[in-house]
Amino acid sequence: MKLALDKKQKRSLRNIIIAALLFAAGFALRLIPGSAAMIVSSCVFAAAYIVVGLEILIKAFHGIIAGELLDENFLMSIASLGAFILGDFAEGVAVMLFYQVGELFQSCAVSSSRKSISGLLELRADHANLEQNGEIVNVDPEKVNVGDIIVIHPGEKIPLDCAIIEGSTSVDTSALTGESLPRYAGVGDMLLGGCVNREGNVRARVEKPFGESTAAKILDLVENSSAKKSKSENFITKFARVYTPAVVVAALLIAVIPPFIFGFDSFPKWIFQGLSFLVISCPCALVISVPLAFFGGIGRASRQGILVKGGSYIETLANLETVVFDKTGTLTRGNFKVTEIHPEGIDEHELIKIAAAAESASSHPIAKSIIEACREKCGDEAWYDVKYITEVAGNGVTCMYNGETIAVGNRRLMKMLGIERDNKFEIPQTVGTVIHVAETSGQSDGGKHTISRYLGYIVISDEIKENSADALTELRACGIKRLTMLTGDSKAVADAVSKKLGLDEYYAELLPDGKVEKLEELLKAKSAGSTLAFVGDGLNDAPVLSLADVGIAMGGIGSDAAIEAADVVLMDDNPMKIAYAIKSARSVIKISRQNIIFAIGVKALILVCGVFGIVNMWLAVFADVGVAVLAILNSMRAGKVKQNSK
Repeated sequence: MKLALDKKQKRSLRNIIIAALLFAAGFALRLIPGSAAMIVSSCVFAAAYIVVGLEILIKAFHGIIAGELLDENFLMSIASLGAFILGDFAEGVAVMLFYQVGELFQSCAVSSSRKSISGLLELRADHANLEQNGEIVNVDPEKVNVGDIIVIHPGEKIPLDCAIIEGSTSVDTSALTGESLPRYAGVGDMLLGGCVNREGNVRARVEKPFGESTAAKILDLVENSSAKKSKSENFITKFARVYTPAVVVAALLIAVIPPFIFGFDSFPKWIFQGLSFLVISCPCALVISVPLAFFGGIGRASRQGILVKGGSYIETLANLETVVFDKTGTLTRGNFKVTEIHPEGIDEHELIKIAAAAESASSHPIAKSIIEACREKCGDEAWYDVKYITEVAGNGVTCMYNGETIAVGNRRLMKMLGIERDNKFEIPQTVGTVIHVAETSGQSDGGKHTISRYLGYIVISDEIKENSADALTELRACGIKRLTMLTGDSKAVADAVSKKLGLDEYYAELLPDGKVEKLEELLKAKSAGSTLAFVGDGLNDAPVLSLADVGIAMGGIGSDAAIEAADVVLMDDNPMKIAYAIKSARSVIKISRQNIIFAIGVKALILVCGVFGIVNMWLAVFADVGVAVLAILNSMRAGKVKQNSK
């Protein structure tokens, strides 16, 4: 751990060094015979005590005023002052000296842990170059409005979420995603606040105010993650509330009862033992090391582009046995492309134009792929007269096109509209999403549309991510017992993806409410004590993300929905990071449990020794500080796992 001390830590270190030198001088003076040397020695010890202990005494006084009588400052003050009253000046100084050493180490450990998320906490740019009346003005990003034009120079941090209107550049997104490779951005591309402009000058139009930008949402998420405490952290808080008062009472009993049994001549001895027992009662190692482990784990994950919204989700990740995936954009790229066009009775140009016109109002990736294919084949021709576009959730769209009613969608939509004809919608040996196009007119007696012309079908394919198979292998190596996929796509597509990736099971042709119902079934079927995660792209998976024990959204960069809906956000679309998050969480849990067992075990041993007068105050303080230091050192390893970056 590299020490980069702040002013307060430097002052504390200086006081410790001065007090240690005075402490050594006091001991040396005691070796000189005579009362004068003894008096000088006592004065030197008193000076050492003031240097190292005055701050603690002041804090204890403020604690008494605030009604906090049993905090660690009060306990250390009583123990050290008691030693001075009993005439053991060296003992009193040693208590404060060892305690301050432990406090300094603890402060450095916390600072180091906080620096593990400094990359995220430094996302906020300190200024924006705003175009104003033909001039460039440096302003606070919070004062920039949506629609304003800003200029971003090479090497500058992008202050707000904006779209490029002039110029091109490469963008460093590592602060958000953990990915070191720069990303090219040109006119029309979005730039996210917190990323760094590496090359060209660009002009960009602000799309969101700072408070709603991706950087602001991430900052808020990380800064508030400590509010959602884990069970271990809550246990430590409750334990300290009961443990410390109980030990204080025990210390009083140790000081008071034995003199009645062994005679009042031993009263000073038992007061001293009670004070030693009091020193041991500080649960410093527990109170700091367990939260530090969780904080360190969250910070370490954040540097890899994995945002965990609190310690409670660390525990949930550590207990995972079932991982349920959405398909599109999670296991597959989500980059749909028209691969086949099969017209019937018209040419393929007309078929793709009709389908594109019907999908022209949709933002769905499949709709975008049809529109893109139309542009490639037909150019940027204007759509024909399109009216009354109606989306049928999970199935497709209907519209009025060039005076005719058109239906574009999946087989379910065709059935819903009464369009059935000789298994026309059973497309054999096709691994892709099949979009049917039909022209309908009038209504039958049953109230359903009757077929006028079946115009053909379009096959749209999605590509499996190159690292999806490796990601699932890593998950199995982590002990995940059940890998499941939920998709609204056809059984043929789902089966092909499942076989290629080696999934345990899949459920296809699910509407959004069907995914919720199926996830509820999977939650009921999981084993006791285990947890279930749902992994989606965060765009339309909010219900299932919130229903799962832990919702993991992939590709969170630029997605407000992902950041809001999920418990864990992967800022890029790399599925390998799921296994990394699980390993990191298990590392945190393992270390926090080690700290709990170690700290309680050692304290129990010292407490027993203290009762029988085996441990003096020196050893009590040394043991307390030593346990705290070892536990904190152990906590610094939290979340440190080897990442497979395939």
